[in-house]
Amino acid sequence: MVRKIKLLFSSARPKQWTKNLVIFAAIIFSGKLFETALLLKTCVAFISLCMLSGFIYILNDILDVEKDRHHPKKRNRPIASGEISINEAFFAGVLFFLSALFFGIIAGSGYLIAAGMYLLLQIAYSEFLKHVVILDIIAIAAGFVIRAVAGAWTIGVPLSPWLLICAALLALFLAAAKRRHELLLLGEISDDHRPVLSEYSMALLDEITSTLSAATVTTYSLYTFFSHAKRGGYMMLTIPFVLYGVLRYQYLIHTKNEGGNPEDILLKDKPTVINILLWILSVIVLLYFRL
Repeated sequence: MVRKIKLLFSSARPKQWTKNLVIFAAIIFSGKLFETALLLKTCVAFISLCMLSGFIYILNDILDVEKDRHHPKKRNRPIASGEISINEAFFAGVLFFLSALFFGIIAGSGYLIAAGMYLLLQIAYSEFLKHVVILDIIAIAAGFVIRAVAGAWTIGVPLSPWLLICAALLALFLAAAKRRHELLLLGEISDDHRPVLSEYSMALLDEITSTLSAATVTTYSLYTFFSHAKRGGYMMLTIPFVLYGVLRYQYLIHTKNEGGNPEDILLKDKPTVINILLWILSVIVLLYFRL
């Protein structure tokens, strides 16, 4: 029983929940991080979004079980391998969805609207968008933008359009890198797992990642200047962290052939982890404690 529970929990892909940390962007950049009530509300929304993500991952594994069995790595997932039955997975998915709804109600109507948009986007992605070249990675990026919007709507603060564009460009970059890794890993059998990969080429994806990496750094640089000019433009001091992070990721996808699972890099690549922590620390210091 304990093993079954662990397998069901792993099917919800808790490592992927790191993506939901984007929901904290609004409270950090709005200058309200230390307002306890709003911070607690954002934390509740984060928990709900993680539960909702778990439901979506389980549902996708149920729907894609046959395709996943052709994938060299995904065929080892609990549902694809047969260790967890479809009925067991469905029951776990329902529990995750109900948990998401429970915490979502606590987080408030603003969050629930954003969460509903996120759910509809994921359904559209699973059923249609993931099969359309270019639109597939745009849909992934839209998911990150909705996460950021969810954080803003949860606490009722405006979110800078610059920040939303930065989140979208970074997400597009990560999605293109993921497609590149899949194309490299699957090779001739890529059509069996993800038919849209036949529409991509390594050269195209390399061009896309290069363009998006440059656009991400440029947009973030402009954001730190225009959105914080009245504070002296000190946020521009955080640009080197973003530049290093993007270039480090480029290094990993082109030299180490990584990028298939961004969450693994965020959790395991020490230079990336240290850089992110330093970026977060510098942002908080400059926004809240600058003398």
